[in-house]
Amino acid sequence: MRILHTSDWHIGRTFHGNSTMDALAEVLAALVQQVRDQAVDVVIVAGDVFDSATPAGPAYTLLGDTLAALHDTGARVIVTSGNHDSAARLGFQARLLRDGIHVITDPLHAGTPVTIDDADGPVHFYGIPYLEPAIVRQHWDGVALKTQAQTMAHAMNLVRAGMAEHSGRSVAIAHCFAAGVDATAGLEREVRQGGLDVVPLEVFDGPDYVALGHIHGRQKLSERVRYAGAPLHYSFGEQHKQRGSWLIDLDASGLASAEWLELPVPRRLVTLTGTLDEILSAENVAAHADDWVCAVYSDALPQAEPMRRLKERFPHCAMVQHAPAGSTGDQVEHSYAARLKTAVTDTERIEAFLVHVRAGQGPTERESELIREVLDERVIAEALV
Repeated sequence: MRILHTSDWHIGRTFHGNSTMDALAEVLAALVQQVRDQAVDVVIVAGDVFDSATPAGPAYTLLGDTLAALHDTGARVIVTSGNHDSAARLGFQARLLRDGIHVITDPLHAGTPVTIDDADGPVHFYGIPYLEPAIVRQHWDGVALKTQAQTMAHAMNLVRAGMAEHSGRSVAIAHCFAAGVDATAGLEREVRQGGLDVVPLEVFDGPDYVALGHIHGRQKLSERVRYAGAPLHYSFGEQHKQRGSWLIDLDASGLASAEWLELPVPRRLVTLTGTLDEILSAENVAAHADDWVCAVYSDALPQAEPMRRLKERFPHCAMVQHAPAGSTGDQVEHSYAARLKTAVTDTERIEAFLVHVRAGQGPTERESELIREVLDERVIAEALV
């Protein structure tokens, strides 16, 4: 059986205020062609289909068009929800889709496989939607589910129980932050609260292949546990990371091979450094006029209207930063204002405050647990309103 492992489409995401819809449509069309050319049997989308829990109409249109195109290749499609998705909305849409497209959003179905047969027998696909401990612990009484690690371990126990009942090869699909990955700073933090939400690699023991989502760059944690990453660059921190998906072959005994298939990059990303005049040089303009540009200029004093001047030469300049020569990245990175600016979750804001008032010392392990418990109680209270 031939499987294409992709994830983190983030349909509807913007890039520094610019729509990515057309670029993503181009990339997903290339992915569909790869499925056709490689005679793929099953396409996996491991979470974060949308970028928002309330996607706009065009996002639904792009998803529907892409799923229909994948179905027309003859491939089966299995989609799970991620932390950016609304499981309820994605799950509702599942009932409207055609046969052969499976959307898994219910945590109670973690141990129930989607079974697809090939010449060597059945392959059982176990989809695990994103599991927020504070929300899903109500489904499993008597099980300690305070962290992502505990919750994912419980879900994988359900998967292994399902494997015991269904003989044959197996594939697990999950969306989480696994131990050993190289994350993109400022992007992949919603599932990683301190060290509590890191899932140990051994949690994924058992299946022939584990298709993970959440990390935006490709990662091979082991031969059988991998991240595919996002199909499009969504930040300058990702500019050097390849875009693509994993082509997985299963034979009669299990995992036979894994090959990386690159996807096109509609517009390259580049970070230019130097004085503003150096960045605006004719050489840079000739090389990067069509690229997304992040300009980091090192003049001693802030320059007048730097973005306007940059856009005159680089129409797709998306970001400008002033970093005077002699300033240290450590000073910028560790300032309280910088931490608050990049913090997305309440946990990160609390951690930034503690680091600030304690001269660099963050919360202890016990304090992190207490912070998480208090915030979880608030999430539950809000969910019940």
